[in-house]
Amino acid sequence: MNYTEIFSVTLILFSVIDILGAIPSIILIRQREGRIHAEAATIISAVLMVSFLYLGQSILNLFGLDVASFAVAGAIIIFIIAMEMILGITLIKNDPDARGTGSIVPLAFPIIAGAGTLSTILSLRAVYEETNILIGIVLNLIVIYFVLRVSSWLEMKIGKSGFAVLRRVFGVILLAIAVKIVKSNVSFG
Repeated sequence: MNYTEIFSVTLILFSVIDILGAIPSIILIRQREGRIHAEAATIISAVLMVSFLYLGQSILNLFGLDVASFAVAGAIIIFIIAMEMILGITLIKNDPDARGTGSIVPLAFPIIAGAGTLSTILSLRAVYEETNILIGIVLNLIVIYFVLRVSSWLEMKIGKSGFAVLRRVFGVILLAIAVKIVKSNVSFG
């Protein structure tokens, strides 16, 4: 156990996951779904991240996928969420049979444990000890759980007009992230 490595991994994952930047998306999902299942979203995110730490490359190989294809697929979902946030429209229709799944898709995947996070975990494995990466994942999951639990309180503090502004600003940021993921994973020529 190396505290410097743990600190580095934690900061890298925190910046890639960007749970604070995802607050407008979280609030939008909560409004659509009625509530956020913080425990379910955190557990599913944990399963995805830890699975990718140990089995990521094998899982992708099993389906004949590479990291770039996986990243672009996640970017498309992020792009759709960004368009909803910017335009104030609903592209992903509510399915009455799927009510309550917003804590899993798109919250746990791709917002929290998306292609960027999972690809980063695969990359970190080449540089850091698995134990230190695992501890960094757990520390991030604690922060994620806390943010998900206080999303209602944050929405009250931000207010409707503040939320509308934040939603559009972070929608543009999400859109830029989606474009960056596509740009860095697709070769044009």
